Amino acid sequence: MTDALAQEVTELDANNGLKKTARREVAEALSRSVADTYTLFASTQGLHWNVQGPLFYSVHKMTEEQYQDMFEAIDDLAERIRTLGFPAPATLSEMAALSAIDELDAGGDVRAQIEQLIAGNERLAQGMRDAVEKAEALNDVKTADLLTERLGVHEENAWMLRATIAE
Repeated sequence: MTDALAQEVTELDANNGLKKTARREVAEALSRSVADTYTLFASTQGLHWNVQGPLFYSVHKMTEEQYQDMFEAIDDLAERIRTLGFPAPATLSEMAALSAIDELDAGGDVRAQIEQLIAGNERLAQGMRDAVEKAEALNDVKTADLLTERLGVHEENAWMLRATIAE
């Protein structure tokens, strides 16, 4: 039994018709998407916990739906990396190093925090769009499909957040 737990996380063979170099490039793009999603997930959950004021209930409910969706998406994206044969990012330090999303400014007011989430969702959608282009260029249609669906979710999240603070 002890030997079963002594296994290191390594690259795995994946004979899916894509060359290893192509799989690696896509896995690296997916790793950035995982890290960005993880950072945005934590920021969204942070606002969910701490929001107060006249929009409390609507922002609280909306951010709960968004962070729960991102939690599931992180797993899907990371498992796609493993399917391609590479280790997924697994630590907070890896996530921080890979992420292009700014963490939530916990000292900001609710409007400023919502604006940060808007920017984070838009940045994530842009990064995923770049990753879709890479996946399509390398003929990884499954990854392109997964990311295309996810970037639409983040565009919609940005719209909903923006509409919430519109005057």
